[in-house]
Amino acid sequence: MTDLRRRFVEQLRRNGAPLTPELAAAFAAVPRELFVAEGFQRRDGSWARPGTAGFRDAVYRDDVLVTKVDDRVAVSSSSQPSLMAIMLEGLEVRPGARVLEVGAGTGYNAALLAALGARVTSVDVQADVAERARAALAAAGVEGVRVLTGDGYAGAPGETFDRAIVTVGVAGVSPQWLAQTRPGPIVVPVEHAGTHPVLAVHGAGEGPVTATVICPSGFMSAAGPLTAAHPRSHPHPVPTGALTAFAPFAPPRWDPPLGSYAYRDLWYAAGVWSSRATHAALPDRDVSGVVLLDEPGTGGAAILPDGSVLAGGDQAIGYGEQAVAIIDRWEAAGRPSMRAWQITLELTGDPGAPIWAPASWSLRPAPAGG
Repeated sequence: MTDLRRRFVEQLRRNGAPLTPELAAAFAAVPRELFVAEGFQRRDGSWARPGTAGFRDAVYRDDVLVTKVDDRVAVSSSSQPSLMAIMLEGLEVRPGARVLEVGAGTGYNAALLAALGARVTSVDVQADVAERARAALAAAGVEGVRVLTGDGYAGAPGETFDRAIVTVGVAGVSPQWLAQTRPGPIVVPVEHAGTHPVLAVHGAGEGPVTATVICPSGFMSAAGPLTAAHPRSHPHPVPTGALTAFAPFAPPRWDPPLGSYAYRDLWYAAGVWSSRATHAALPDRDVSGVVLLDEPGTGGAAILPDGSVLAGGDQAIGYGEQAVAIIDRWEAAGRPSMRAWQITLELTGDPGAPIWAPASWSLRPAPAGG
């Protein structure tokens, strides 16, 4: 297993994970297989269980492991390790730091935090998920982690922390997390155009609250007030088969097409400039991407990585023109990275349980000489 984890760390490095010596040591030390003791769902829908062929090799791949499914919908998992590494690096954990974790998952992320020297309080609303995380942490001999069953929106009332990390997609940040965390940051995946870019959030429970983007991601969504609709909400991702036929509207403009990260940068900008931007599976194409969705939810315009635009539905021309304008605007701005945006959050959502959600964006000046 030591060799398997060593190869695992090298795989994370090859995939671009920002592994400090301390973080690499944590991934090498924590036995991920103990955190999926009841197995996980393979991508083909079958269930992989300990002791079966290829189980441990699959555990030590840079891949998400779905560990709980409700009515064919994934509701708990062990996140993709390279994404976990990026989020942990963004958290800037130091030995002795007190960390609030919202969403216990399998307990693996908390174990990595403990290996970095943090003292962790993890909160999960699902009692069975919390209990399995406790059992896995005990089996792995991890100390310094408490797993509580409770509403993640409330955090850990009466306690204070140096950092907070959220492992489920949300529409905004609970004021309770901000009130309990000093100096921060809170590292949290916040909904934007049908995805969940990870933000580093700073501020107080009463505001002001600001954020910057750490990286792109996609997470399972939380429930309750953490996913409340607000004035800057984007449409939910569009399921396969929901869109009408799309036809070419504007020709390609980039050869070769944008790479994955640059396309995500354009996607993020589309979400800044259009409240109708979201994620959709494109009809008659084995691809998905950013779409400006019309009000009926069956048409609009899609922006492809080569800069071409497809459009469909009764409002195809209007949405196609909006898509072209977004591409032009992104080009004129110098193709800004999603990390270039400074975000201001506003209190919104359910009045009885409000959230701080992204409300305005500005581009930070490029570094001198950049």
